[in-house]
Order: sequence, then structure tokens, then C-alpha cells
Amino acid sequence: MAKRKHRFTAKNADRHTLYQLSVQAPEHEVELLSRMYKRHTGKRALTLREDFCGTGLLCCAWADSKKDRAATGLDIDAPTLAWGHANNLTRLSAEAQSRVTLLEQNVLQPTPKKHDVICAFNYSYQTFKTRELLLQYFRAVHRSLASDGIFVLDLLGGWESRQTLKEPRAVGESKREGFTYVWHQASFDPITHHFLAHIHFHFHDGTKLKKAFTYDWRLYTIPEIKELLTEAGFVGLDVYWEGDDGEGGGNGEFERVETIHDDPGWNTYIVAKKQPPTAGSKDAARAARAR
Repeated sequence: MAKRKHRFTAKNADRHTLYQLSVQAPEHEVELLSRMYKRHTGKRALTLREDFCGTGLLCCAWADSKKDRAATGLDIDAPTLAWGHANNLTRLSAEAQSRVTLLEQNVLQPTPKKHDVICAFNYSYQTFKTRELLLQYFRAVHRSLASDGIFVLDLLGGWESRQTLKEPRAVGESKREGFTYVWHQASFDPITHHFLAHIHFHFHDGTKLKKAFTYDWRLYTIPEIKELLTEAGFVGLDVYWEGDDGEGGGNGEFERVETIHDDPGWNTYIVAKKQPPTAGSKDAARAARAR
């Protein structure tokens, strides 16, 4: 009997495909962004801008979710944008493709078009290692939002995020179809908060794709992010925390919190609002109760 070949090996695997399979969850993010915007405005979000969009997978999922939705993705890496156009955008219907725009543009430049939602996921904005640059980015986002728009970022933290470590995770349901994703925190400087990490991929045939992606960031804290967002002009800030799965891990469900217990390793979302909540929204009801 002939031996079945593995789908993924270091020779044939595409790093963007591996990243999308192991890191991204676009349908979950579409639902999350929709819920956050409706809570603030009472309306359905129609326009999305995905900053540091990479392959534009989330943009495509957003446009594909509703026929009246449009998405714009910004990134400065032309080859990655081209990959996303060839492998993600072309999988949509022609009509849906017409509602997605992938631009080679620096996120520090505001876009003339205003958006209901702007997001910066996978901690990408932490590439701005100085307070001045990050504030400039947040101000550009503020100028690019519609009057009742929201800006959503994710952030990682906890003392485990400051350790040198490797975290392997199996991806796929079978050896033939699967591989191992390895998150490698290579170094952390407690004085500067300089954080260096890599993503490696290991395959069932024994081959490896080392340093498929490298991240050279400043690891920011929640108070720092909130203070900079306020300085940039945002008037309301919420923190959404992931629930516990009962075994010390996250359950994938995020709810708004005011305070939280200490946690060795966490992922959270911060929601920044351009103006006070719309009358009749859940945010407005919450503000009325607080008064």
C-alpha cells in the first residue's frame, strides 16, 4: 500500500496559508466587531477598515458577510497584499470583490473615506515603538472614523508574555492535513519593553519552517494604550476580556469588564469610541444607569 503524502511540508507549504489556518478567525472577528458597534450605536456596521491587513482575509470575510458591507485594507507590504488578492479576494463573487479595496498605504496617513469600524489586530500596531508614533497613528485613525465610529485593537499581556518561551499548538485534525504552529517569544527587555517573537511551523514529515514570521515590537500595557487613545481624541474606552474555559485557558468569549483578576497570560480587546453613545444604544443605557 502506497504511503499517503503529507499535505504540508517545509518544501511545499506557503507561510500565508499556514498563518491563516493557525492564527486568524475572520468569522469570529466579524461577529465581534458587529456586536461592539451595535452596542455603541444601536445600528449595524457597514464599513470596515482593517489596518495592517496583510492578506486581507478579514476584509474579505466582512464583505462576504452581508451584501451591503464594504471593507478597505491597508498595508505597506505589496507582495503580501498581492498574495491576498490572488488567494482570498478572488474566491469571492465578483459583486463581493467590488466591495473590497486592498491598498498599499501607511496607516499613519488618514483615509479620506470615513469608516464605521477600524481595527488593528494581531497586536500589529505595536510596531510603533515610541509614544509619539503610536499617538500619531491613533490620531490618524480618529480622523478616518465616521462620527459614531469605533476603533478596536487587541493586546496581549500577563507575566508569561514577558518570558522567553516556545508554545507549540497542533493545527488540523489529521497528520496528513495538519502541522504544528509554534509561537516563540525570543526576548523581552523590561527597561524598554522591546519584545521579539517568531512564528515557526513544524510538519509531520519532520521538516520545519523556521522564523516564517518575526515580530519586533514594543509591548504596551492597557493603561498606556488607554491614555494614548484619550489623548488622540477618543471619548469612551471599553476593555473586553476573555472568559475562562474552566481549565485555565480562554473560552473565546469576550465580555466588557471594569476590573479583572490577575492572569499569567491574556488576550484582550480595547474598544475606543469617537463620540458618546447614540441614544437608545446599550452603551447609552449603561451610561444612564451609571449616572
